Amino acid sequence: MSPRRFGAFLVVGLVAGALGCNGDAGEGTGTGAGGGNAGAAGGGAGTTGAGAAGASGGTGNVAGTSGVSGAAAGTTGTGGTGISTGTAGSTGGTAGTGGVGASGTGGTGTGGSGTAGAAGRGGTTGAAGAGGMAGGAAGRGGTTGAAGSGGTTGNAGSGGTTGTAGASGAAGRGGTTGTAGAGGRGGTTGAAGSGGTTGAAGRGGTTGNAGTTGGGGSSLPCLTNTVVGFATQNGSTTGGGTATPMVVTTASALSSALSNASVSVIELNGSVSGSFNIPSNKTLQGACGARATINGHVGIGARSNVIVRNLVIVGLNCTDNSDCQQGEDSLEIGQSSRVWVDHCDISDGSDGNLDIVNASDYVTVSYTKFWYRGRSQGHQFSNLVGNSDNSPSDAGHLRVTWHHDWWADKVIERQPRVRYGQNHLFNNLWTSTGNNYCVGVGANSNILVENSVFIGVSDPIESSSYSNGSSVVHQQGNLYTSTSGMTGDLRGTSVFAPPYTYSMDAASAVEANVRANAGPK
Repeated sequence: MSPRRFGAFLVVGLVAGALGCNGDAGEGTGTGAGGGNAGAAGGGAGTTGAGAAGASGGTGNVAGTSGVSGAAAGTTGTGGTGISTGTAGSTGGTAGTGGVGASGTGGTGTGGSGTAGAAGRGGTTGAAGAGGMAGGAAGRGGTTGAAGSGGTTGNAGSGGTTGTAGASGAAGRGGTTGTAGAGGRGGTTGAAGSGGTTGAAGRGGTTGNAGTTGGGGSSLPCLTNTVVGFATQNGSTTGGGTATPMVVTTASALSSALSNASVSVIELNGSVSGSFNIPSNKTLQGACGARATINGHVGIGARSNVIVRNLVIVGLNCTDNSDCQQGEDSLEIGQSSRVWVDHCDISDGSDGNLDIVNASDYVTVSYTKFWYRGRSQGHQFSNLVGNSDNSPSDAGHLRVTWHHDWWADKVIERQPRVRYGQNHLFNNLWTSTGNNYCVGVGANSNILVENSVFIGVSDPIESSSYSNGSSVVHQQGNLYTSTSGMTGDLRGTSVFAPPYTYSMDAASAVEANVRANAGPK
């Protein structure tokens, strides 16, 4: 092969080799750099003359120097670029040997490191120069780009915290069912790292157990006690239940709400006068802090499941009848069952402040104050249970619990006086100085008085004037301070056992508790 053809083939091969250098970068955050470009082609050989051999072609992008002509130097060959082949020199003298361009070194692609990059692809092997013969060496393939380092695995999403179980529902109006505890929110999904796995979602919290239904609670935030005693029996006493109260401020609005079957809980805010009857399954309550007042009479007649709370009830004080005992009570419960009277202030009833008569049953009276302002007619007799010694229909009824009640100023008798029924009195306070007696043991009654306080009164337990051969009274744990008269048992071993659960304050704590808490809040 002639030197000229050898040089041409060599140049073409070197160029083709240079084209095979670039390795694809790894798919990390950086791309692997390609290798250096191939050396430029040598100058073309002259066609005539025996010129001296051309100098070697420069490396990189520098063009190779032209070959010196023989007789006449050949024209300068165009410098080879990293990609194209230099143009051959024009014809000269006898051919000199063309300069040989330096071989381009295939670049080494460095795989960029990055998170979660896929491994870099290796550079393709350079194709052999077109038409190259043995003189044209095949271009070396670029070295394989280093693999990008794998992305770090995303942290798994932390699990959501387990929802706390709902607390037992506090007793609401008429026994509010505790709201179920809300389920815990699921943990947010962990964001995947580049190439990382997705974090597992957090577990939802467990749902809280629903609270048990309370007995006769209310919406009044100022009162926290729940019904205790006989009103919890035979189905308990819930009144209007959990209904949203209808707030009334006038007597006409109160009467309308009481007669409206769709209204279950009525809240009085203000002072009204008149006579009002409460139907079954209703709650009548006074607004907190308002000392809501009814001047006149409140009746619960032949009804069931009624609650009266947080009210001031002022009777007619014998203005309805000059013979007071023929007048109205401030509050009367007749032929009714499951009634709870709580945190009231009841005074100046013409006949009585609160009478429970005509076979009424399952009644609790709690945290209520009874008193009189005083009047010339007398008959300041507060509470009668059973209105006749000869009333067989009362037998087996008139079961009443009295606790944390206060018989105070100018009450003379009936604190209470009981016929027929089982009556349980505990943690009560008597300060009705000037009285005739406090607890009157009537015909066929069965009475338990315990952990109560009598201060400055006469005959705390009067068991001789109104009793008969079936009457029973037992007292235990009471405190008597500056009292006179009777306090003893009558057939006390026959006293009934309360059929419900209750807890009592120590007698030493009763006076302070009752003075602070009896009456509206």
